[in-house]
Amino acid sequence: MANVAWLIPVFPIASWAAISLFGQRVKGQGDRIGIAAVSVALALSVLVLVDVIGGGAASGRITWAELGSVTIRMGYQVDAVTAVMLVVVTLVSLLVHVYSLGYMHGDARYKRYYAVLSLFTASMLGLVLADNFLLLFIFWELVGLCSFLL
Repeated sequence: MANVAWLIPVFPIASWAAISLFGQRVKGQGDRIGIAAVSVALALSVLVLVDVIGGGAASGRITWAELGSVTIRMGYQVDAVTAVMLVVVTLVSLLVHVYSLGYMHGDARYKRYYAVLSLFTASMLGLVLADNFLLLFIFWELVGLCSFLL
């Protein structure tokens, strides 16, 4: 089950894209999409944690670019600490999403808030899963950008 860890940030990214593109057409203005995506990510995180505690670990890499003798790879790595952090990040993010229902209700930028919050969640999850410094830096910058936008 730890091999599906790369899917965990995909759900908040899909939520960000869906809210950004179709948020005006959705009656709830995106809050339900964001909460559902983070809930699925939390469920997957718990499954990964259970698998890793049972002795599993996983990693995966793909080649991103080859420049002469330099190969840039993108990947993820899941061990016990990573699995615990995945659960912590997704749980806290789910709590923030739910709390924001009442806190942000009536705000003019409600849809934008949930879109950026979903991207922030995906960036944090990518930061936790990153297996090299380039990917870590990219997700770190995305977290900073989302913090500014929130």
